[in-house]
Amino acid sequence: MGAMEHPLTVGTDGSDAAFRSLDWAVDEAARHGLPLRIVHASRWERYEGTAPGPERPGEQVLAENIVESAAAHARHRQADIEVSGEVLADDAVTALLNEALHASVLVLGARGLGEITGLLLGSVSLTVAARARCPVIVVRGDPAGLAGTHERILLGVTDPAGEMAAVRFAFREAEARRCTLQAVCAWRHAAHGTADDPPLPEGADEQRASALLDTALAEAAAAHPEVRVRRALVEGPAHKVLVHRAAAADLLVVAAQRRRGHFGLQPGRVAHTALCHAACPVAVVPQPAEPTPRRRD
Repeated sequence: MGAMEHPLTVGTDGSDAAFRSLDWAVDEAARHGLPLRIVHASRWERYEGTAPGPERPGEQVLAENIVESAAAHARHRQADIEVSGEVLADDAVTALLNEALHASVLVLGARGLGEITGLLLGSVSLTVAARARCPVIVVRGDPAGLAGTHERILLGVTDPAGEMAAVRFAFREAEARRCTLQAVCAWRHAAHGTADDPPLPEGADEQRASALLDTALAEAAAAHPEVRVRRALVEGPAHKVLVHRAAAADLLVVAAQRRRGHFGLQPGRVAHTALCHAACPVAVVPQPAEPTPRRRD
């Protein structure tokens, strides 16, 4: 799933949602043969010097207990994986984004302690998914999707040029799980043409989507010949199509397709909708930036 020396990192805060995401992360680490790193963000260390007497602050004890309890739970669930844990002295978003620099994958719960129950997705998870340098998996959905009973990975494809990392991620996931990969490309009828720009022939929009899907899948399919791939061309808006099909998937994989908004960097519309509404865990995969060519003097 990524460089083998990088762990699968999961954030925890002791909430019920965090334990669901921990269980999912433990199984995922075992599936890919990755070490598991458990982190909890707490700012107590910044104020440690101001605490009176030799006793540790209550928040420090609580933070350490959260990590130790999570690590014990992980080892009990999967005895064969390497487990480590750490309390990070920072706010949750900053700590998790720093972790993403050295993680194969970052796994988060849909909501944690302190989140408003009515929110569709916790603000920490949404912000981290929008900015992280590694793939972020937000563990959400119904019991069937969380349990992985569908034996299907769902991949959304809209722009091959910016989604190759997401495509490769989906193929690796399907191979590790020995399950079917369903690759979906949603298409729309083009607007009516004008005198200068006549309308496309009947069926041209769907043909274009089919060619786009072929282009997106070709390289990864050749690298993973054992993965069973089912292609699907579906008329409609991509964000609605994928959320609908996620009800029969164990993991939905989408590209980050980041954009600038009023609140800073945000995931694209497809990723945002999936993170808030999908009935299964969602992997948001960033496309690595192209290296800047060296200047020759």
